[in-house]
Amino acid sequence: MLIIKQEGFLANFYFLLFTFYFLLFTFYFKKQILRTYNVKLKTQMAILSTLGNYKNTGLLIIRLALGAMFITYGYPKIMGGPEMWRGVGTSMNHVGITFGYTFWGFLAAVTETLGGFLLIIGLAFRPAALLLAFVMLVAALHHYKTEGFMSAGHPIELLFVFIGLALVGPGKYSVDKR
Repeated sequence: MLIIKQEGFLANFYFLLFTFYFLLFTFYFKKQILRTYNVKLKTQMAILSTLGNYKNTGLLIIRLALGAMFITYGYPKIMGGPEMWRGVGTSMNHVGITFGYTFWGFLAAVTETLGGFLLIIGLAFRPAALLLAFVMLVAALHHYKTEGFMSAGHPIELLFVFIGLALVGPGKYSVDKR
């Protein structure tokens, strides 16, 4: 027990000694460090400030990626037929709609597929983004009530992404550019 206490004491002593020397070194060379850091920081900021010129390219990349993902989510649901549509449509229970599950499931599948395509080309972008946000709201409620909050994280994130995209718009690289 005595040896462990001594080792703990020595470890603490060496840590404090290292901290003292580090602070002494930092204060002694403070001007040199700040001068070097400011030059590097200014160079990095100059490089990063040019990225603002690529906002429309960034929106295009987001649109292409999300559109492709939603086409791959929605197309198998359309091909799944009435059984698949009914299974997807039962999620509407969580928003108080207790009828027409097959219709609602088909509508969700078409919204994901067609909405993904519209995101990619940038046509009717805001309505498509808002419809996809609603689909994600229903999916988030379904996952939250059946499996808990952690499984609802992905639809919640996409819900806010689509709301943000609806507010920002498709950018200049779209069919209905403005």
